[in-house]
Amino acid sequence: MMENSFYIETYGCTMNKADSRIMSTLLKESNYTETSIDKAEFIIINTCGVKQQTENKIKQRLEEIHVNYTESQNKHVIITGCLPHISKNYIEILKKIIPSYAAIIDLDNINEIVQILKKVKKEKNNFILYSQESIDKSKILIDLPKGKLTGILSISEGCEGNCTYCCVKNARKALHTYNPVSILKNAKHQLNQGAKQLCLTSQDCSTYRHENSNLADLIRKIHQIPTEFFLRMGMLNPKFLLDEFDQLISIFSLEKVYKLLHIPIQSGSNRVLQKMNRNYKIEKIRTKIQSLREKFPSLSISTDIICGFPEESERDFEETMEFIEWLKPGILNISKFTVRPGTKAKYMKQVDSREIKERSIRLSKLFRDYLIDINQKWIGWKGKILILHEGNNENQAFGRNFAYKNVFLDDYSGSFGSFAEGRIYDVDGFNLFAHLI
Repeated sequence: MMENSFYIETYGCTMNKADSRIMSTLLKESNYTETSIDKAEFIIINTCGVKQQTENKIKQRLEEIHVNYTESQNKHVIITGCLPHISKNYIEILKKIIPSYAAIIDLDNINEIVQILKKVKKEKNNFILYSQESIDKSKILIDLPKGKLTGILSISEGCEGNCTYCCVKNARKALHTYNPVSILKNAKHQLNQGAKQLCLTSQDCSTYRHENSNLADLIRKIHQIPTEFFLRMGMLNPKFLLDEFDQLISIFSLEKVYKLLHIPIQSGSNRVLQKMNRNYKIEKIRTKIQSLREKFPSLSISTDIICGFPEESERDFEETMEFIEWLKPGILNISKFTVRPGTKAKYMKQVDSREIKERSIRLSKLFRDYLIDINQKWIGWKGKILILHEGNNENQAFGRNFAYKNVFLDDYSGSFGSFAEGRIYDVDGFNLFAHLI
């Protein structure tokens, strides 16, 4: 074991990845060394609680760490992220799973990670640390991991919604937006280290407002940084289409912004959306998406669907199938509904698990059946591709074009992080294949 060394294991969303990068940056600045879990003195597990499946995976992992490391070796386990805070009693559950934990900390304590590790080492007993106030995480300049070309910019934490199925609100709490000056400074810092794509992240990017600055203002300022890169906008509440459509047009008109819209629709049934406390009507969303596609014909759309939400009828699900068949998103994230603690949906009438599974299979098949067809239109396209890493075959590279499409480029011998000109000649599922031109 290496003294003053750490290992971070991250689960869940891009915000969690940003939090892990913040902790890693602060620790390295204080002369801690990042290493493997076997060699690390401190094991930091950055958890997620959004899905039952992820929760089960983390629980199993914590049990393994307790047995394999903490009982027999002088190691200290720090638990952070959403999972400890998704309900009032969840910390007690974690204590039973890993009684050897060193510390369980809050989401807004990650800026104190150096002091926390010092306290653990000095006192050598388990403690729980709650944050006193929300912090502006964008003020901490993130150092990119070695070889990384993707920068992450947290722009806010928490949300304004109260979806009946979501327990993350219990952990991330009310909306707290970050200062655009700090976000811009962080963007420049990461680009100066070699980042070639920046990802804006939050629970809901559509809620971003700080004093007189809105999301479009923030993105415009980042776009003006005088270097070549792509910017990926994070998840937006579908209501943004209805309430701030002009902002969206302004954002997608910027050259460096990926033409990728991630809107988690969750259901094609207005009845189910009402039970979810999602305050929009599906027909109005369809109208706005149609207008957006007329303005940006090559727009990529990503959406999320929950199969088997409580009281979802077969007709409700058919409406979802009909909507997806019309929308034909290039990325479809399908979740089988599971009860989450501290949510209203927990007390609603549940759909049989076998029915939930069957519906998810049907929706997955629909997605696979149309995916090849919608990507056929890219054959013959030529343009700029951001090269990110090696491909699957020899002398092949993987990159993305302006619409965030997966592109495998043949006979590439240049450097990663460069932009290359290519022409699409074939399609296979999600993937486009190109020759250099």
